Amino acid sequence: MKKFVALMLALVMVLALCACGNNNNKDNDSDASAKLKILDSEYVTEDYAIGIAKENTALLEKVNAALKELKDDGTLKAVIDYFISGTGTLPEVQQNVAADAEELVMATNATFPPYESVDGDKIVGIDPTVAGLIADKLGMKLVVNDMEFDAIIPALTSGKADIAMAGMTVTEERLQSINFSDNYATGIQVMIVKEDSDITGVDDVVAKIENGENIQIGCQIATTGYTYASDTIENGGFGEDHVQAFPKGADAIAALTSGKIDCVIIDNEPAKAFVEANNG
Repeated sequence: MKKFVALMLALVMVLALCACGNNNNKDNDSDASAKLKILDSEYVTEDYAIGIAKENTALLEKVNAALKELKDDGTLKAVIDYFISGTGTLPEVQQNVAADAEELVMATNATFPPYESVDGDKIVGIDPTVAGLIADKLGMKLVVNDMEFDAIIPALTSGKADIAMAGMTVTEERLQSINFSDNYATGIQVMIVKEDSDITGVDDVVAKIENGENIQIGCQIATTGYTYASDTIENGGFGEDHVQAFPKGADAIAALTSGKIDCVIIDNEPAKAFVEANNG
């Protein structure tokens, strides 16, 4: 009996030591039910615009004219308020399109609520609604093609899409390949962390990295959030070694809750949706 008790105590001690040995392993620090929060500090503020192929200047002029009308009569604000604040009513879109109307093909990545997301068999949100309103003004039929974010610009340059709306910001790099319309919304990049994280802002991340800690930041691939974050600390980023790119924002959130990364940088509005969905 004493031998049995001794063996059991030894087994318990071994298991306890194994558990302690895993405490510093980020990949094993898994908590799929971890609560998340958005930090108060903003990382980057940027304007969203509609991407159009460089040679399609006639369409660019028409889109800008339609956007101006939507801004001037308050329709654009009504759409944004509806999807972000949940107030007001959504304007009718694509209700009286001629059967033989020319198509306006929009490229997007429908993983960025409330700008675009999949609802049943439809893609909904600010971007497809605004695109539909623009198509109405141009007498065209909107066709929305969902694709990976990094495939959007090639779709424009190859002529497979006419416009791109996916919470896209104007950058010097993108302007080398495509043109952009006037802006239609403002995006704010924010940082999401676990509720019990000791990271309180960008400065904490920089300090930890400079202290030699292997801090990992998640972003969606090919987004401006990823571009800014992967730049050097001197240029306001954290360095490529500390940034992981994910196909979708939801994938980055999953990596955060499972303990594989320390924070996520993404637009404020999708951030709200992801945190709300995770926290139940």
